[in-house]
Amino acid sequence: MFKGILIDKDDSGYRATLQEINDDQLPEGDVTVRVAYSTLNFKDGLAITGSSPVVRKFPMVPGIDLAGTVEVSGHPDYKVGDLVVLNGWGVGEGHWGGLAQKARLNGDWLIPLPKAFTAAQAMAIGTAGYTAMLCILALEHNGVTPDQGEVLVTGANGGVGSFAIALLSKLGYRVVASTGRTSEHDYLKQLGASDIIDRATLSEPGKPLAKERWAAVIDSVGSHTLANACASTKANGTVAACGLAQGMDFPASVAPFILRGVTLAGINSVTQPKAKRIQAWNRLAEDLDFALLPLISHEIGLSEAIEAAPRLLAGQLRGRVVVDVNR
Repeated sequence: MFKGILIDKDDSGYRATLQEINDDQLPEGDVTVRVAYSTLNFKDGLAITGSSPVVRKFPMVPGIDLAGTVEVSGHPDYKVGDLVVLNGWGVGEGHWGGLAQKARLNGDWLIPLPKAFTAAQAMAIGTAGYTAMLCILALEHNGVTPDQGEVLVTGANGGVGSFAIALLSKLGYRVVASTGRTSEHDYLKQLGASDIIDRATLSEPGKPLAKERWAAVIDSVGSHTLANACASTKANGTVAACGLAQGMDFPASVAPFILRGVTLAGINSVTQPKAKRIQAWNRLAEDLDFALLPLISHEIGLSEAIEAAPRLLAGQLRGRVVVDVNR
């Protein structure tokens, strides 16, 4: 038996509860992991509250991230005792995820936990930090360099935004953070933001083209915010889009792309090839200031995750929520 959050839906309604689960209830997979830490991401918040149809089959253990120790392995790349980390692959949506003390998984979804990180540190980074690094790799691939000008980070107080600011700043970029929370300005400055703008300047319908300002953008918001970010990106700049906190729509025109040569780079963190995932985590080990992790993240126990989910969705929790599944 092990503890886990189980989401179910039946005639009684939709509910998420902390339960004792039998090992024989675990889904198919060639690697069983004794989970040490997981996280509470925006998608997990949607799954736990049922406010969006994230969960594709029931019952479901949420949790799109996990780090832990291999307990059983039928996969050639992993043996008992190996430390591993997982991000994405539909875990927590279509396959039981990390918000439990055990997970049975497809070994191809795992990568070795980089030696630079403890399991807790890896989950403080989680999909958010990993996604931020994928965005930076996309900017670098398109030739964006610090001398080209300011980089805008939207959704700055969220997990992706927080890590994007910290990483870009350490790499020498001048970062402008967009946020709706004036109380968090000191936090964003500590992460490395050079300037802060009110998200209201980006979140309403705007013009097809605006004054050129950004050399690049990392956007986790979508909708009008993404459209306005594209409209004010400099010629030949790159916008990395990785989220939809404001909405899935994209009410924009083709003008920035055909008149300024702006590139819109979509960032899929869910099904990246193993080599790309390892590259991103290795870069995180090199480029992230580990001293910022306690500022960006805070830890809760598994028993607190259900109550924390609606607060996360309401934007009441800063940065990353790390979940110790063993308390």
